[in-house]
Amino acid sequence: MPDYLLQLDRKLFYFFNHTLSNRFFDWIMPFLRYPQFWIPVYVFILIFCLARYKKQGVIILLLLVATFAVSDYTSAHIAKPLVKRLRPCNDPAMAQTIIRRVDCGTGYSFPSSHASNHFAIAVFLIAVFHKRWKWIWFWCLLWAVLVCFAQLYVGVHYPIDILTGAVYGTLVGYLFGSVIKRKFVPDF
Repeated sequence: MPDYLLQLDRKLFYFFNHTLSNRFFDWIMPFLRYPQFWIPVYVFILIFCLARYKKQGVIILLLLVATFAVSDYTSAHIAKPLVKRLRPCNDPAMAQTIIRRVDCGTGYSFPSSHASNHFAIAVFLIAVFHKRWKWIWFWCLLWAVLVCFAQLYVGVHYPIDILTGAVYGTLVGYLFGSVIKRKFVPDF
């Protein structure tokens, strides 16, 4: 990565990790990044799809799981080992300045799997349901952005990791959303 981009990434990280620091964010942001916190959302999606759309709902859910699986596998098991970018909380250049709000983890940082997975799911749901549920884009994107913001705030990802993960997840979600609209549930 070019030095100017690396410096910009670190300055933006500092803004999210330090400048925006406050007690409320210190309390809520660690929760927002854990999948267990979002269980009610996942349960709602499951019940909504099955109750409202029956057999088509099963197809939607299967492709939603496939969307997640592709996004997660390719970002976590292909891209991260190839790039090998350290997390900010493991980066010696950042060690003295970072505010650690959660355990850092041992994995690599680029791209953010949280960002790619949540944007993939969000964009998939938007692609599938936007004609019937006009408001869905707002709630899905808010959910994905909150998860990404939490990753920055707690200190486990740089902004470029998040941005790249979000763009990649958007592409995966759009691809799978397009497939379901063309092949499986075209009347949505």
